[in-house]
Amino acid sequence: MQDTLEKMRADWDARAKENARYYVNTANDAWTDDEFFASGERTVAEEILTDMINICQGRESKQMRVLEIGCGAGRVTRALAGLFGEVHAVDVSGEMVAQATRAVAPFPGAHIYQNNGMDLSVIPGSGYDFAFSTIVFQHIPSREVIESYVREVARLLRPGALFKFQVQGDTSIQSDRHDTWLGVPFSDAEAVAMAERCGFEPRHRHGAGEQYFWLWFFKR
Repeated sequence: MQDTLEKMRADWDARAKENARYYVNTANDAWTDDEFFASGERTVAEEILTDMINICQGRESKQMRVLEIGCGAGRVTRALAGLFGEVHAVDVSGEMVAQATRAVAPFPGAHIYQNNGMDLSVIPGSGYDFAFSTIVFQHIPSREVIESYVREVARLLRPGALFKFQVQGDTSIQSDRHDTWLGVPFSDAEAVAMAERCGFEPRHRHGAGEQYFWLWFFKR
């Protein structure tokens, strides 16, 4: 486990030094600031703004405290910070955290932390209203690490709150614990079992068998 976490940190630091924005979103290898952050706005428009009933549950977004797992260079974090009152985001890479911190500098409610790659002990308090993660868990080569994150999110969310996130759903992939780019896949049954072990109700799922397997886990 410790070897896997250290390799995740080292590999993502190296990617961040080489070309952080490309490794966050491989659609472009020479992102401008405007293009990069506009891509984060598109993600929020597609995955958050279309789902506000599940996410806000009657709350005003500016009154909500939210979590982001795997913030990278702050592409989505910046967009979340424009929508929600507080955003608390983590990443295993110190290099990514430095870039994300600069990205959210105009937003006083955004807070970036470097974590150990598997838990959220660096996040203060509890009772958060929503958690989100995209294009992150599909790179993690260990189910144990992913499940640790899911359990930690459950610890920090208020009862009934949603954790919306994406995992690798293509179960034809042969995962390798030393490969921090091509992560471990989940079948639908494995995702449901993980939710139940971690204290979530797996209310909705979309994309089983595909790269972008989206999960809606509501804290019990």
